[in-house]
Amino acid sequence: MAFTGKATYGAGSSLPEIAEDVSDIVGIVSPFETPLLDHLGDARRAAKSTVHEWVEDTLLPNTDAVNQSTFSPDATTDTTFTVDNGDRFRVGDLVRGEGLKEVMLVTAVSGDDLTVTRSYGGTTGEALADNLKLIILGNAAIEGADRPETRFTNRTRMRKYTQIFTASVEVSGSQQAVQSIGVADELDYQKQERLRELLRDLENCVINGVAASSEPQGTSTVRRTMNGVLHSVQTNAFVTGIGGFPTGGGVSENELSEEQLNTAMKLIWESSSGSVHTIVVNGFQKRKINAFVGDKRGYSPRDTNFRDLVSVYESDYGVARVVLSRWVPADTVLLLDSTRIDVLPLDGRSFAFKPLASSGDSEVGQLIGEYTLEMRNESAHGLITGLASS
Repeated sequence: MAFTGKATYGAGSSLPEIAEDVSDIVGIVSPFETPLLDHLGDARRAAKSTVHEWVEDTLLPNTDAVNQSTFSPDATTDTTFTVDNGDRFRVGDLVRGEGLKEVMLVTAVSGDDLTVTRSYGGTTGEALADNLKLIILGNAAIEGADRPETRFTNRTRMRKYTQIFTASVEVSGSQQAVQSIGVADELDYQKQERLRELLRDLENCVINGVAASSEPQGTSTVRRTMNGVLHSVQTNAFVTGIGGFPTGGGVSENELSEEQLNTAMKLIWESSSGSVHTIVVNGFQKRKINAFVGDKRGYSPRDTNFRDLVSVYESDYGVARVVLSRWVPADTVLLLDSTRIDVLPLDGRSFAFKPLASSGDSEVGQLIGEYTLEMRNESAHGLITGLASS
């Protein structure tokens, strides 16, 4: 055919021989990552009921506190005083006050009143005070004595409820038949999109979810929801500047500091046998953690990369991976023993697509999954809240 002089810029979109130049990649900008779920990994077992339970136990406590506001003028010689829980002590216990060198020997226990031998073993007597923490070093038995009174702890049954996550998919017969740009199968594409959304929502609920205050097991009118991490931590919920928990520590008021982070990990370590393995934060607090080493970085003349990142925080109380999750509140830091956390599907109810009968010319189905959070030994976890977030 002879050359006509026609050019592509004059062809316009009305001429069928000019193909549209559209990339076969569909770009998604909406956040859907699940860093905490990825870090925890899949649970090794499934929940067997919508009411998921597990059993926890504790050892007999070896600490208590003085519960007496007045002592003799020389509080180094009082041989009888009151404690919070007398049933924690036995005759023959060696007891020391926290921060004191003196050791006392318990010679009698009557209710919450202890009778002791002061300055036992030649230790120097020191003054007792109300709320002084007492540490039971151990019990000394007399050779040939009868067995001591049996003591034990009661196991505790803990409970959480499963939550159903679901989304519908519907694609018309025509849409399924046509060739779409960037999409080979519209039904599969819609499944993937809804699954991303459900996984995003699952992580959000694992962190922030709240169970119903009444009938949490669910009814025909009450939706069954699970308590997330934020509403499960009670023992080690630290608020900056309240209850003796430090504020900034050299930085502006309530701004996250290494002193706060290390103090929280220390208190968690003291209250449990666990150690913090995972620190979960939003973007603002992640930048504060990165700044911990801001004035300690060193660079050589050949360095061309600037690194402003702390991905692991190591202290005396644990080596913790720092996980960035946009679903954590901006004023909060989560401190978790990740070995004691599982996100469990109800048996046979992991996320899956369920085809449904169509009432017309369309493919219809439902993505559905049912999950719960098992967070064992809540005293092994903690959080810091009330932090500056701007």
